[in-house]
Amino acid sequence: MTQEVEDFTVSAPEETIQQAVKRMWERNIEVVVVDDGDQARNVVLERLPEGAEVHSGKSKTLQDAGIFDAIHDTSRYDALRPRMFKMDRTTQAREIRKLISGPDYMLGSVNAITEDGVLVVASASSSQIGPYANTAGKVILVVGSQKIVPNLETALRRIHDYVLPWEDAQVRKVMNIGSFVGKILLIEREWIDGRITVILVRQKIGI
Repeated sequence: MTQEVEDFTVSAPEETIQQAVKRMWERNIEVVVVDDGDQARNVVLERLPEGAEVHSGKSKTLQDAGIFDAIHDTSRYDALRPRMFKMDRTTQAREIRKLISGPDYMLGSVNAITEDGVLVVASASSSQIGPYANTAGKVILVVGSQKIVPNLETALRRIHDYVLPWEDAQVRKVMNIGSFVGKILLIEREWIDGRITVILVRQKIGI
C-alpha cells in the first residue's frame, strides 16, 4: 500500500485554525487572525511604536508580507539588523552577539504550529531562538495557516522533509555550504502575559 505524501503547502480549514487559536490562548500566547499578508503587515506595524528597537531574522513570511522591508526603515525604527551588518564579524563578534540577543521587539515566524497550540521553531544558526524563548521584550510571529499540523511528530516531518530542503537550496545560492537543523525550540506556554503574539494568516504565506 502506497503511503500518502503529506502536503505542507495547503491552508488550514477554518475549524482547524480556530482550534489552534483556542489552544494557543490557553497557553498564554496572544493570537490575531487575519486573512492575508497585507492585513498581517498592518497589524504588525500598529503594534510597533515609532522609533522602536526591532530585530528579525530573514523570514520568508515577513518578506512575503512586506513586513521585512517596513521594519528596516531606519527613519521609523531602530532596526538592529542594518546596524549589525555594518559591524565587523571578526573584531566585533561579542558586540554583535550582545546587540541582537535582547531586542525590545523580535519579529519572525515559526516552522509549524500543532493543532494543540505548540509553536515549533528550527534553526541552523539559532540566532532567533534565544530572543523567541526569553531574551526579547516582545515577540511577534507571523505564521501562515499552512503551518498548522496535527501533532509534534508531523511538525518535525514538516521541518525535515519540507522546510529544510527549501532552506538548503536558498543557502546554496549565496554560500558554498548547505543548511541543516541545528536546534529546535518548542514553545508550549509563555510565562509573561502579552509577550508573544502570533499573527495567524488564513492565506498561505511563507514556506
